[in-house]
Amino acid sequence: MIPQEIIRRKRDGKALAAEDIAAFIGALTREEITEGQAAAFAMAVFFRGMSRDETVALTLAMRDSGTVLNWDGLGRPVADKHSTGGVGDNVSLMLAPIVAVCGLAVPMISGRGLGHTGGTLDKLQSIPGYNVMPDEALFRKVVDEVGCAIIGQTADLAPADRRLYAIRDVTATVESVPLITASILSKKLAAGLGSLVLDVKVGNGAFMESLEEAEALARSLVEVANGAGVKTAALLTDMNQPLADAAGNALEVVNCLDFLAGLKAGTRLEAVVLAEAAEMLMQAGIAGSLAEAEENARLALESGEAMEHFARMVHALGGPADFCERPNAYLERAPVRLRVPAPRGGYLAACDTRALGLAVVELGGGRKRAADPIDHRVGINELLPLGTQVSQGEPIAVVHAKTQEDAERIAGDLARVYAIADMAPAAPPVVIKRIG
Repeated sequence: MIPQEIIRRKRDGKALAAEDIAAFIGALTREEITEGQAAAFAMAVFFRGMSRDETVALTLAMRDSGTVLNWDGLGRPVADKHSTGGVGDNVSLMLAPIVAVCGLAVPMISGRGLGHTGGTLDKLQSIPGYNVMPDEALFRKVVDEVGCAIIGQTADLAPADRRLYAIRDVTATVESVPLITASILSKKLAAGLGSLVLDVKVGNGAFMESLEEAEALARSLVEVANGAGVKTAALLTDMNQPLADAAGNALEVVNCLDFLAGLKAGTRLEAVVLAEAAEMLMQAGIAGSLAEAEENARLALESGEAMEHFARMVHALGGPADFCERPNAYLERAPVRLRVPAPRGGYLAACDTRALGLAVVELGGGRKRAADPIDHRVGINELLPLGTQVSQGEPIAVVHAKTQEDAERIAGDLARVYAIADMAPAAPPVVIKRIG
């Protein structure tokens, strides 16, 4: 295999053979490919694209660059979901235990925050003792005994993805749909899944702001995952406002517990959680229809069993045994809380969701650089949904900050994040489209 010949063929717009892609990725994993060659390959793919078959080959080569888990003998279907990222998107925390109650095994490998979006691992690390990087034996034990375990990507899973992503990040090639597809799916397929549901966010708080971009990514993900042998469907969901009424790590964990306790019924968040749960159960063959699957998920939630499974998962991965009973005893609270008053009366008509996510980062709840520590206490909650009628001075959110100065600065920013109109806006669907 001559790396520059593979790069040249892709540069010239020619299709690459699966064995050439596998050889290139294998050499990349063994560090026999220079950073310059990897960057040239990524740029060639960025401009020339890849066919479905090429993207499947790239995904499988990246999957096979490390350990691929095998769950044979587990006795129940193995499934997962992936979100492309948004603000106030804590769906995974509730979804995993709900579908575990319904009979799925969910070895969920999640990530940290990226840019303005929150990360599932950062949220879970709000919980004292929770181990997001267990060894494989513990990971398997928790999935087997509890039904779900949410952890981070270990060094053994898809190592080629980590190297290629780091190069893409500094060479302006992140936005390539084939490279995004292979990056997401290589990690998920390495987890040994039988089925997968994808939540592709669209809107001003998503990486894909237009419906056309989001649909293109969703179709690529679905086609490639199915081509790689994993039964997959995608939901396009709205991210033109925060999904939960909280954004920030510990605050989203509190929101999760409230959700599992039945306190978020009728919200956009509930609609997404139940829709994704129904898709997961259908894809895995647990239910005969989406209506039956959603009813099963709702019963798992309303019975309290989902809360029990979440508590067992937390404890099995090192968290407190009584965390769900006494979260305030364990979750740190920000020293300053400040209400954000509505600048005038009317209806909340629009939200700059990306700016809201960046406000959490400014508070310390996200990273400006990869090595930055996270302040799990800070964030924003009591966020009112679009369409809410407010009076001048009525709180539209609460800022949780480490200093009064931070709280006042972010509160001023948030007052400008929302547009207030005299008429109520139309309520768009939160689940926009299904692609399967």
